[in-house]
Amino acid sequence: MSYVDEVLERVIAKNPAEPEFHQAVKEVLNSLRPVIEANEEKYRKEALLERLTEPDRQFKFRVPWVDDQGQVQVNTGYRVQFNNSIGPYKGGLRLHPSVNLGIIKFLGFEQIFKNSLTGLPIGGGKGGSDFDPKGKSDREVMAFCQSFMTELCKYIGADTDVPAGDIGTGAREIGYMFGQFKKIRGTYEGVLTGKGLSYGGSLARTEATGYGLLYLTAEMLKCNGHDIKGKTVCVSGSGNVAIYATQKAHQLGAKVVTVSDSTGWVYDPEGIDVALLKEVKEVKRARLTEYAKERPSAEYHEGRGVWTVKCDVALPCATQNELLLDDAKALAANGCIAVAEGANMPTTLEATEYLQENNVLFAPGKAANAGGVATSALEMSQNSERLSWTFEEVDSKLQDIMVNIFHNLDDAAKRYGKEGDYVAGANIAGFEKVAEAMIAQGVV
Repeated sequence: MSYVDEVLERVIAKNPAEPEFHQAVKEVLNSLRPVIEANEEKYRKEALLERLTEPDRQFKFRVPWVDDQGQVQVNTGYRVQFNNSIGPYKGGLRLHPSVNLGIIKFLGFEQIFKNSLTGLPIGGGKGGSDFDPKGKSDREVMAFCQSFMTELCKYIGADTDVPAGDIGTGAREIGYMFGQFKKIRGTYEGVLTGKGLSYGGSLARTEATGYGLLYLTAEMLKCNGHDIKGKTVCVSGSGNVAIYATQKAHQLGAKVVTVSDSTGWVYDPEGIDVALLKEVKEVKRARLTEYAKERPSAEYHEGRGVWTVKCDVALPCATQNELLLDDAKALAANGCIAVAEGANMPTTLEATEYLQENNVLFAPGKAANAGGVATSALEMSQNSERLSWTFEEVDSKLQDIMVNIFHNLDDAAKRYGKEGDYVAGANIAGFEKVAEAMIAQGVV
């Protein structure tokens, strides 16, 4: 049995009932086979893959808080510090009812390679809770965030582990968490990213993941003989990533015709109205039915269906495993030329393979949505320097990072005879830097 197969078997046996983590490890290690096989004896002796797939440490803790009726509620908090061989642990905090240890581990594992791809000195980590901020008052969200940070603050710091936002964790939640950290620890440091501009946040951080997704997508299209200008784009999701991906797509001359949320989706043949979408989702925190009511050209549909719409480019920006095999078949049949992941692992393995086999350009999330964490690292730099850069400075650095990511993964794929396989290219390019650092630092 090959070293890769041995490790996959061991990971599944040691981490039962964690299908998302199994999926992430399988996808990465399978695409790394050429690299592992070329160095099998060395990596096996170093137990490199065992060390890579086992988190440095993982925390699970109780989060008690009191709701507006005076009732005590109890949630579970998590933080997985996966690998810090190239820098402090870095990764978001997800607040969603679906959060469990397996999901946090899959996200933290992906983050190792994503962070490596940025070229910046940040390691991989992830955290969160099964708390749902939807429908909660500001006071309830504050009560949860303060209780959550009371425990989390023991394990994080500007040079140790720097969490950020993710699904359910926006500027409001980061603000409450930062305030509690500062009160308990008595230090004013860049321990969280995604902060407000008045207390150490970075311009362009809000837009970064969506903008970065489009910078990489445009570069991938250009290098394959296409221009993003004039293309029809389908986007899923309607959160931060989807909103700013839509905005940047329009700025680059493309037209986004769909967005979705957990209950349904909108088709707007005239192009999604970004200002209205922001009003509905960021101000009113309402469903997309409100968008359709205000926009005569928009059609609202219950359930799933974004990927049935004819488009040139598809950008899944909602959540993991949202783009299934049947969706991939529909996209390919409708002439879609490119899929780039704005969310973390939104495409199933079967769907990814189908798209690649049918010559649809495919950019994996660890590369395509790395703009958010890249700009978080730029926020860390600004905090360390006690400086604040202009929007244009940050945006320019972001664009350079995303273009470089594409060329690095393209080059890595070509070096191992996998030209055009950007999944393998991203994993190889991210892995090589981490592996080199791990070996250099000894058995730790």
